[in-house]
Amino acid sequence: MIVDAHAHVFDRLSGVSGRGATQPLPHGKARLGTGEIIRLLPPLVTDTCFSTEVLLEHMDWAGVDKAVLLQAPLYGDMNAYVHAAMQQWPDRFIGAALVDPWAASAPATFDYLVSDLGFAAIKLELSEAGGLGRLHKDLHLVDSSIHWFWEGVNRHGLTVTLDLGFIGGRSYQTKELQNLIEAYPAARWVIAHLGWPSPQIRLRPEVEAAWVEQVLLAKHPNVWLDLAALPSQFADEDYPYPSVGKFVCRAIELVGAERLLWGTDVPAMLTMLTYQQMQDLFMRHCDCISQTDRKLIFAANALTAYGRASQVECQELHSSSRENM
Repeated sequence: MIVDAHAHVFDRLSGVSGRGATQPLPHGKARLGTGEIIRLLPPLVTDTCFSTEVLLEHMDWAGVDKAVLLQAPLYGDMNAYVHAAMQQWPDRFIGAALVDPWAASAPATFDYLVSDLGFAAIKLELSEAGGLGRLHKDLHLVDSSIHWFWEGVNRHGLTVTLDLGFIGGRSYQTKELQNLIEAYPAARWVIAHLGWPSPQIRLRPEVEAAWVEQVLLAKHPNVWLDLAALPSQFADEDYPYPSVGKFVCRAIELVGAERLLWGTDVPAMLTMLTYQQMQDLFMRHCDCISQTDRKLIFAANALTAYGRASQVECQELHSSSRENM
């Protein structure tokens, strides 16, 4: 079994971020509220959307069984669309809801998404580049104003996936996240993009120390790190991006392979690699990932972190991994 722990779908582009509203343009481009034009998708995607059906085609082509559908403000509120995908393909999709805890309507939205629609995961895009970090200038994870949110997450035993942005940014709040992890043990926590390692780590010891500090949060038994979009940090390298493998191996040394989740961040990463290459990058080109590690990183860990698989699936995968040790 293979699980993509970090994918996106959207049937229309209607997002908003600190750079204003996101408007679709033809052939994979989008215009931000600042007037900046960015490329979201390859030029072959004429309508600048990425449907669940298209994702399924990529998954089937590459032999991927399940995907975790995460959301981001840049794409827009896809709660209804993601929920419909979960309902139509329950064996293929695990869905995470989009909630802005600082919004006035957030408590009612949270209750509807979790209690009525049954979402068991929430994605918080906190980065300053395209997330809540730029919308809320004084954003702090331990704000008293969102205490209700973390209480609800813990009460329902939800999985929270966080993109904390780049090292050194205002949203890179490792110590605050550690406080939350320790205060709310019934929740599950996934830190996206392996804490965003960058080439600066090799040049500045303080940057490396900040990254290691965040990776070490996965020493907690209810914390994982996903590996999505890492090539984007090393775009000056050629495939298979040797720096990616080095940071993955370092993370395995720090917290173990059982804390890592394979993910792609499609569709945006399709501007750099094919879906198959995103899989091969870790399946074939990371020498430190053993056969046993692959079963954990590519499936078992994600099923545990997101808690949607049956206990039988999880037990079978973990038992198989132990037999190969």
